[in-house]
Amino acid sequence: MAKNLVIVESPTKAKTIKKMLGSNYKVVASVGHIRDLPKSTLGIDIENNFEPKYINIRGKGDIIKSLKKDAKAANKVFLATDPDREGEAISWHLSHILDIEPTAKARVTFNEITKDTVKKQIKSPRSIDMNLVDAQQARRVLDRLVGYKISPLLWKKVKSGLSAGRVQSVVLKIICDREQEIEDFISEEYWSIEATLKKSRKSFLTKYYGTLENGKVKKVDIKNEKQADEILNKVDENNFKVSEIKKGLRKKNPNQPFTTSTLQQEASKKLNFSTKKTMMLAQRLYEGIEVPKEGSVGLITYMRTDSTRISPEALETLLSYIDSNYGKEYSKQNTRSKQKGNVQDAHECIRPTDVNRTPFSLKDSLSRDEFRLYNLIWRRFVASQMQPAIYDTINLSVNSNDEIFKASGSQISFDGFLKVYEIDSEKDNILPDLELNDLLKLKSIEKNQHFTQPPARYNEASLIKLLEEWGIGRPSTYSPIVSTLLSRYYVVLEEKKLIPTELGITVNEILVENFPDIVNEKFTAEMEDELDKVAEGEIQWKSIISEFYDKFEKELLVAEEKIKKVEIRDEVTDIKCEKCGRNMVIKMGRYGKFLACPGFPECRNAKPLVEKINVKCPKCDGDIVVKRSKKGRKFYGCSNYPECDFVTWNKPVDKKCPECNEILVEVNNRKEHILKCNNKTCSYREEVEGD
Repeated sequence: MAKNLVIVESPTKAKTIKKMLGSNYKVVASVGHIRDLPKSTLGIDIENNFEPKYINIRGKGDIIKSLKKDAKAANKVFLATDPDREGEAISWHLSHILDIEPTAKARVTFNEITKDTVKKQIKSPRSIDMNLVDAQQARRVLDRLVGYKISPLLWKKVKSGLSAGRVQSVVLKIICDREQEIEDFISEEYWSIEATLKKSRKSFLTKYYGTLENGKVKKVDIKNEKQADEILNKVDENNFKVSEIKKGLRKKNPNQPFTTSTLQQEASKKLNFSTKKTMMLAQRLYEGIEVPKEGSVGLITYMRTDSTRISPEALETLLSYIDSNYGKEYSKQNTRSKQKGNVQDAHECIRPTDVNRTPFSLKDSLSRDEFRLYNLIWRRFVASQMQPAIYDTINLSVNSNDEIFKASGSQISFDGFLKVYEIDSEKDNILPDLELNDLLKLKSIEKNQHFTQPPARYNEASLIKLLEEWGIGRPSTYSPIVSTLLSRYYVVLEEKKLIPTELGITVNEILVENFPDIVNEKFTAEMEDELDKVAEGEIQWKSIISEFYDKFEKELLVAEEKIKKVEIRDEVTDIKCEKCGRNMVIKMGRYGKFLACPGFPECRNAKPLVEKINVKCPKCDGDIVVKRSKKGRKFYGCSNYPECDFVTWNKPVDKKCPECNEILVEVNNRKEHILKCNNKTCSYREEVEGD
């Protein structure tokens, strides 16, 4: 029988660690939390200094019984839950269930699950860090008070099934505020002038900048077509002369290794992963993957971190790897950047546990998405300690009758970290060899009308970036927050953009008017700072709760009287119910919008909502309609399915390809906005007008 018991959260993690520790250790999983606040009641004794009333989680009885049995039979119990506040709290709850004193040396953490790290850490257990536990308790109690006190108010005043949350409500306000900015935005007209110039056989594009007055260049903003025409009339088409040349060097430094939030942002941009998917895949890579000749091993360090720190051992190995594989001219030991004020720097950045495990050496051991995420993490880590990329730059001014046009060019002279990690940056723009006072030939010149655009709606990546900048929430909470807003139908996700619904806007207005602190971004960020101070042992957690609740309780009493009943009416359609003849209404369900009879419960008729885009199917006489895959992704298909099998991921437009007469589809992403032919063998494409 094993002499020692190691308790972790995950069965996968247990399996990996068991193989590393051998027969003297039994490794079991608690499968997450075993104690929590009750779901049916508040679970906080407000009169008794906000004492939480923890209970064993329903359904965990057999696991608890098994843990007690294993602990009783073991000589030594190790609590090896995750190395963060949540993991510390789980270990504390386990110590309570198993009658282990929190001061006992039973707590171990693994920032990476490799054989050396696991064996090293198991030899030096510590006592439970009650400061971290208290920080987790404070967050849990605060969130419970807000959720369980405001949510019933929303049920009574708006509709059942709604919820409010301490961080969730702030995020909803941010999304609603952006929507209001877009609605209030007034577009302004402006114009640009572009001249394509030529020397010998090489042509290049210049853009109008301004005019020369008293020997100085004055920038000119072109407000209307009349002004643009006046400038064009001044230009001498036969007299374009190089008036200034500036050559220089520009450096582009690599980014730091990933933190949780930067990984979520980059995985969203580069891999099109949701935050939820990114964290799920990272969890697998951390807990252990079966690798030939090694067995099950953790491939990355712990994936919930705010730190960009690299351990000295990992840094030394990385620099040696860069020297050996790319050359010494590529390696550079960057000085560690100063961390932000509220960083939990208990562990390292997200990095490979061994840089010598290259992505392609593991390709056969990983699923496609696991490989893509590991490849991203590995390359970002390696690139972080490589030399900057160096560009040769040239900035050019061209004069025509004192009207100034400018052009800039750049070319990589040393690729540096770009050898490993691609970034979204300008491509090489090579200008011809030019000298001061060179005369240039005008190939073409044209004016273009533009209109200023409103601020963009948030997607998951841009929202996470903002939340991190403002210090709201923690990276590990971002994914569940967005999921909650979507599931409550406070926001919808259209083409990766987060858009508030009428319900979300209504709830936000109620919260803003009646609970200004709850939805105040600055207040929420300051609360995160307070929780950090609890984690550092600087303040007591119950004092935070008490100070918050004194004001919150008064706001609740006022809101109860002040908020009037709000009716959110379902959108009525002209579609008749086949069973009772009423006009059907649009409702929102778990899988999106659907049609339902307003006569419920007498009439229970419901059916899918067919959303037309006013484009006819190219294969038959049916209409193209919006559909959704099992994972919720939008696609387009024929209304006559299954008789007609036309389907496409891109939105069709009412326009035919001039080359093959196939229907055109719209491609709109961060790289391009074009119409292209839906026929894969046809290469026709065109820019979207006015984009």
